[in-house]
Amino acid sequence: MEISVIGQGYVGFPLSIQLALGNNTVIGLDISKSKISDIKNAVCSIPGVDSNALEKLINSKRYIPTFDPSLIADTDIIILAVPTPLDKSGNPDLSYLEAAAKTAAKYAKANSLIINESTSYPGTLRNLIKPIFDENSMNHFLFASAPERVDPANLIWDLKNTPRVVSGLTSEATDQAADLYGSFCTQVHKVSSPEVAEASKIFENTFRMVNIALVNEFASIAAEVGFSAQEAIAAASTKPFGFMPFYPSIGVGGHCIPVDPKYLSYLSKSVGAKSDLIDLAHKINSEMPLATAQKIKLELGGDLSNKRIQIVGIAYKPDVPDVRESPALELKIELEKLGASVSWHDPVVIELNGEKSSLLDTDIDLGLILTPHTTLDLAPWKLAKTRVIDLSANGINYGWPKLY
Repeated sequence: MEISVIGQGYVGFPLSIQLALGNNTVIGLDISKSKISDIKNAVCSIPGVDSNALEKLINSKRYIPTFDPSLIADTDIIILAVPTPLDKSGNPDLSYLEAAAKTAAKYAKANSLIINESTSYPGTLRNLIKPIFDENSMNHFLFASAPERVDPANLIWDLKNTPRVVSGLTSEATDQAADLYGSFCTQVHKVSSPEVAEASKIFENTFRMVNIALVNEFASIAAEVGFSAQEAIAAASTKPFGFMPFYPSIGVGGHCIPVDPKYLSYLSKSVGAKSDLIDLAHKINSEMPLATAQKIKLELGGDLSNKRIQIVGIAYKPDVPDVRESPALELKIELEKLGASVSWHDPVVIELNGEKSSLLDTDIDLGLILTPHTTLDLAPWKLAKTRVIDLSANGINYGWPKLY
């Protein structure tokens, strides 16, 4: 089967490789020429893709990375896997998805199956994507939604064993999409409409965002009362039912948790419904970098002027070189506003805004552990007895006190 995947990022690239490994011919389309160039040279910074396997797939023409949209014209299935961020006002930005849909509509052959994996609010497939095809092509198409569930660097759950939710605008589209994902997923869950599929994705991450806000608020209460939030969470986790542990953090990062709930909130307001809890949870998490900076100021005697602080791990998640929405960047800004001189060390982030990761520094007033990558070596801090505060969002003891 010939398949096109538009978007070769954290979602589209691993999907393309998985499909190519399944004996399909896959066109991997992306507008970034530099990204396509790196892929063609088997340079990959996305976890879970083996460079040797990638090179073999490219050489065998099973996977064809390109920025030429005309190559998608002969494919049977076109999958949209592009970013759906927020605009400057915090509202959904579907410009990438609209552009991808227009490109697909221009080149897609008749009766192709169009699948949207890009995260968006319920109604996107029916009310945005299909109308774009109707306006830009005279051909007939099938449409389905199969929201991505990618968790980069997860060594347990991957594209094959993570259940996939699918639904089409017609039963034929649903069945064809289910057949495609069933070719490499161990479980495919059909739902009654694309709206249900789309809603399931944004609710999954809204659930996480709300619970993170809850535990962050709980940690603030614990600090004021004088007990350990971490110990209380560990104790609560001994209950074998009705509880799921979340851990205090300095906020939420990545493309999913900070963004997806805003899509749900936007939808609720557009139909006149309330989203008070979602909005409050977003506010709590957004305020955590500032609150954390203030706590660090108190830890260092109430004045950060000329204090040297080093942040370890600016990526939003361990072992993933992704800084999208990373609260570490906001914390750095807040600490600098309070007068601190802030450097950062991250073994998986090569460069950020023209600045490269600095070596782990022992000549500092305070070290902050934010994102503990598995390749991180904190031995120099231990040997130098550097003052360190652990801000990592987990229950692991790295040898220094947790701030929350």
